[in-house]
Amino acid sequence: MKKTSVLVFIIVYLLFSISGFLFPYDVDWYTSLAKPDWTPDGSVIGTIWAFLFGLIALSTAIVYQKRSFGRHNSEYLSLLGINYILNQAFSYLQFDQHALFATFMDALFIAITSLILIFLAGRQNQLAGWLLLPYLLWTAFATYLSWLFYYMN
Repeated sequence: MKKTSVLVFIIVYLLFSISGFLFPYDVDWYTSLAKPDWTPDGSVIGTIWAFLFGLIALSTAIVYQKRSFGRHNSEYLSLLGINYILNQAFSYLQFDQHALFATFMDALFIAITSLILIFLAGRQNQLAGWLLLPYLLWTAFATYLSWLFYYMN
C-alpha cells in the first residue's frame, strides 16, 4: 500500500472518530432512557464503531490507491463527505441535543448513504465495497434502535 494510502486511512479514521471527543457519551441521560432489553451496552457500541471506522478508512484508502482522488472519484468523495457529516451529527443530536426523532432520521440517512457508498466504492474495487457491508448492517440496526428509543421515550 502506498504511503499516501496509509495517510488517507489515518486521516479518515481520525475524522470519523472525532465525534466521540466532540460530543461525549452522556451516561446519565442515556441510562435514563427506556430501551429494549437487547440494547447493546455502550462499551460494545463504542467498540463496534471503532472497528467500523477502521473498515470505512480501509475502504477509502483502497479507493484512493486504485484511482487516487479527483474528478473521477467526485461522487464517492462527495457522498463520503455527506456520510461523514451525518455520522458526526448523530452524536451531536443524540448526546448533546437529546433529539431522539432527529437522531432516528439521521441514522436513516447514514444507512442510505452507506448503501450507496458500497456501490460507489465497489465500482472502484470490489473489496472496497464489501468492506462497507458491516457498516451498512450496523447502521440499519442503529436506525431501528434509534426509532425504538424515540418511540419508547
